[in-house]
Amino acid sequence: MPVYRLTDRLVFPHPSLADPGGLLAVGGDLSAGRLLLAYANGIFPWYSEPSPILWWSPDPRLVLFPDELRVSHSLRRVLRKGVFSVTVDAAFEQVIDACAFVRTSRGGETWITPEMIDAYVQLHRLGYAHSVESWRDGELAGGLYGIALGRAFFGESMFMRVTDASKVAFVHLVELAQERGFCFIDCQTTTSHLQNFGAREIPRSEFLIRLSLALQGELRLPFTPSS
Repeated sequence: MPVYRLTDRLVFPHPSLADPGGLLAVGGDLSAGRLLLAYANGIFPWYSEPSPILWWSPDPRLVLFPDELRVSHSLRRVLRKGVFSVTVDAAFEQVIDACAFVRTSRGGETWITPEMIDAYVQLHRLGYAHSVESWRDGELAGGLYGIALGRAFFGESMFMRVTDASKVAFVHLVELAQERGFCFIDCQTTTSHLQNFGAREIPRSEFLIRLSLALQGELRLPFTPSS
């Protein structure tokens, strides 16, 4: 099955044309317009330097429906104790930098390249990319970031410096998604960590239908709670 090479035109092949591993296309850029078009079509970038930009649409797709959230007894205790304070969009750049650092500091590769960081910071400034932060004793202890389009949230990455900090941020994200009427949180690829929260795999064909419904009406639903 061919992998499509993108040109300067803002267009993607249909996600159903991805190879069995989910790879759909290569090339293009990380402009805000291209990224928003990709997410609106169930496609996301994922690559590491020095590779060119790779675009993916896996099948199946891991999704968490907000009303299916599962929280362990131990995490519920942490939440009740108020060990962490949680904010939204208070430290986006710190969060995305930390998500990249925790991977490279362990000697691994990361898809959160400087080019990716710049692109998602721009999406944040445009109101599409959001972060949830967990704080302890005034220090950033963990967090996550992703993209909100319509009534869909596309999770990108999370990190923690203190045990349970990222889990607390994730629970807050799901509760906020419930409050704002989001249809689902896209977890992209399958991990046991997210499955423990209640995320489950659905066929890509079903995901694309649900995404289309979630994007009806406004392209962007305000995500950050009003003060």
